[in-house]
Amino acid sequence: MTTPLAAKIAREYGTPCAVIDMDRVERNIARVQVACDKAGVANRPHIKTHKSPMLAQMQIAGGAKGITCQKIGEAEVMADAGIDDILISYNLLGEEKMARLAALQAKANMTVAADNSVVVADLPKAAAASGRTLNVVVECDTGRKRAGVETPDEAIALAREIAASKGLKFAGFMLYPTETGWAEAQKFYDEALAGVRTHGLDAAMVSTGGSPNLINLGKLKGATEHRPGTYIYNDRMQVAAGVASWDDCALNIYSTVVSRAGPDRGILDAGSKTLTSDPGGGLDGYGLILEHPEAKIARFAEEHGFLDLARSNTRPNVGDVVRIVPNHVCVVVNMMDEVVMVRGEEIVGVLPVAARGKLR
Repeated sequence: MTTPLAAKIAREYGTPCAVIDMDRVERNIARVQVACDKAGVANRPHIKTHKSPMLAQMQIAGGAKGITCQKIGEAEVMADAGIDDILISYNLLGEEKMARLAALQAKANMTVAADNSVVVADLPKAAAASGRTLNVVVECDTGRKRAGVETPDEAIALAREIAASKGLKFAGFMLYPTETGWAEAQKFYDEALAGVRTHGLDAAMVSTGGSPNLINLGKLKGATEHRPGTYIYNDRMQVAAGVASWDDCALNIYSTVVSRAGPDRGILDAGSKTLTSDPGGGLDGYGLILEHPEAKIARFAEEHGFLDLARSNTRPNVGDVVRIVPNHVCVVVNMMDEVVMVRGEEIVGVLPVAARGKLR
């Protein structure tokens, strides 16, 4: 069954279409800001989820102290919009990126992360070209085995290296503990902090992340800020993690059923180029269809979403427009040039995804 709003969106914009509920967006911004304030940590939201200066400015107006970006391209879009407190939580390397980082330093107060000496050796070039001291945090691996130094001793050594580099300032530590690894993260941080203090340094900035860890907000003694991102929209992963409800999921993909060639199967016009093939940490299928929650988006072609309706008590008809909560909303948004904004049953505008595709 197609809702009146879904019919209107399909008629005016076509499908597949990304639609955000601005009332839910505003509630999510307010809810997490209250949680950060209550935990005594600043909120530094990660814009990789929405990639929109307007939404970043809404987060700052709601109390966030600044933003987090993953790539320079994202930070450039945000700085051009007037946002002036930006953390790039990613290793930056090479002459091209140092030139761009120097230009950013002229527009905004920048902090960057580093987890190795090669990165640290490059960063003074950006500081020199900008004529400003560059803040650098040491990224610490506290269990995810992604980026980050693996031991407190390595963190201490890299902090000293940063502090000894012309134009750089050791600003503190950046961590992304696993959801169950906060005791281990505390031990790592305590040892690293004690170590840098013996060398006359301190950690003014201690940044934890992300949205799945909102259940652990404030658990790290000494943390000064938190970097949640997905919370502004939420998705199936956040619901599965227990940090959001379906009513908190602010972005849906509106998709049309274009084929029902068999009683237990169907085809959506949203394939891997819309919903992406991200499994969402082992979730069953590739999105939740709100109108048919027992149905399974089982697999994809580029423009085909294959429906398995064997377990579904209700089955869509050809032409029905359904609403899908994605597994992982961040990668879905990066597929979109724009999103449609709604309030209740009314369309209120179109929002460009300004930092879409900024992968470098």
